[in-house]
Amino acid sequence: MPKVKTKSGAKKRFKVTGTGKIKRKQAFKNHILTKKETKQKRNLTGTVVVSKADAKNVAIMLPYLV
Repeated sequence: MPKVKTKSGAKKRFKVTGTGKIKRKQAFKNHILTKKETKQKRNLTGTVVVSKADAKNVAIMLPYLV
């Protein structure tokens, strides 16, 4: 069988931890920031683990990283 290509968009957006979990950036922190409270913007900083429901779909997009 031929090799499976990695989705280049997913490659840029997700990282895999040492234990095999998938990390992602949080949404809603790119634009229209003036109407958002400072606390909300601060809490959106950093990365979170992809939910179990979405992890399967992300793993299909990253066949050699997960």
